[in-house]
Amino acid sequence: MFTVRILSYGSALGFRTRYDVRMNTHDSTNRTAIVTGASSGIGEATARLLSQGGYNVVLAARRADRLEALAAELGENALAVPTDVTDPAACEALVARTVERFGALDVLVNNAGIGLYGAIAEADPDDWRKMFDVNVLGVLYTTRAAIRHMLPRGSGDVVFISSVASRRVPNAYGAVYSATKHALSAITEGLRMDMEGKGIRVVSVEPGLVRTEFPMNSYSSAEEYYAQKDYAPLEAEDVAEAVLYAVNQPLSVVVNEILLRPTDQLN
Repeated sequence: MFTVRILSYGSALGFRTRYDVRMNTHDSTNRTAIVTGASSGIGEATARLLSQGGYNVVLAARRADRLEALAAELGENALAVPTDVTDPAACEALVARTVERFGALDVLVNNAGIGLYGAIAEADPDDWRKMFDVNVLGVLYTTRAAIRHMLPRGSGDVVFISSVASRRVPNAYGAVYSATKHALSAITEGLRMDMEGKGIRVVSVEPGLVRTEFPMNSYSSAEEYYAQKDYAPLEAEDVAEAVLYAVNQPLSVVVNEILLRPTDQLN
């Protein structure tokens, strides 16, 4: 997993003990995280890992049944809050419910996203609108609600789950999806500059191909999509490990960007 590789590298250079001590100085006990898109995939894996690490976890997504099942599994330190991130009022209510239940909000993981692929000349403009509503505006709504709570406290982490598509267009069919992720890069960098000196850390995690339900938006099954690839994708837990690595850094350290791909993925 992601953190294991970091530890092995550190050990080879003789500073593993120092790394472990620094990581342990950041106490995750009683810290609270919101994870959007928590009903499956990267969001679900991240919520599980945060919960295992001692965080209170607030699960946000539209599929209430899945959220409730996950919250029941994770126990009393998990709260399911069905949320449509394209509704600004719902995002404000999500943060308010979090603070009401746990007293504060320390980490926001902006994971909710959608990918609908097609050539520009043939695609449905409604699909473009859906992607921008969720991948861009939804992120802005949740981030705005979260940082309004974090700023008076002078601390917090805002994590954006982006994509390698934020760096290059993967193919002609992914142009508009990639545009939403390029927009997310601009939002991330602008927020980082805005939060300078205010105690809020801004992190972008940019995975390559990950095995999730994501392809089901454009393919008959996820299995069909992954079968077309000549390399194994990342697992959702790999990305979750990267998130935990970033938010568990000492408060004097911020990991602004993490780019991770399957070993054999070239682009």
